[in-house]
Amino acid sequence: MFFRRQKAKVETFEDRLQNAQQAGFTVVRDGSGRPKMTRQGCAAIVEEAEGAKASILHAGMAVGDEIGLLTDLGYQKVFETPRGVREPATAAQLRALHDFTEDLREALGMTSLYNEGLGTTNERHVYDRVVNRDKGVPHRPWER
Repeated sequence: MFFRRQKAKVETFEDRLQNAQQAGFTVVRDGSGRPKMTRQGCAAIVEEAEGAKASILHAGMAVGDEIGLLTDLGYQKVFETPRGVREPATAAQLRALHDFTEDLREALGMTSLYNEGLGTTNERHVYDRVVNRDKGVPHRPWER
């Protein structure tokens, strides 16, 4: 007569990675031990956040063995790797990256935010043309 609610199963980080693999993502550990998720030319580095939740550190296109982050140069969007390799972003790649990140968020049990659901968001913006702004060098001479 009495109905009992099922206790919600608390998923571990490894359970979330297994869910991503079942959703079609390839999971490979990188040199630091963090999982690198790949699918159809897109890649992301995922780490464990507080409470066994997942967090996406970087997501972009796979360029060789690196991940090219989407960078807005003001006049063009490019995928830029940590070594400085830049490849122009096409509309098809932007759609693929958007679908990849949305599917990955769903597979990992993450919250999808409204502004990210509208389209692809940039990892970096380098278009205001302030001298040395992105290199960490002060642009005012009295601050040196």
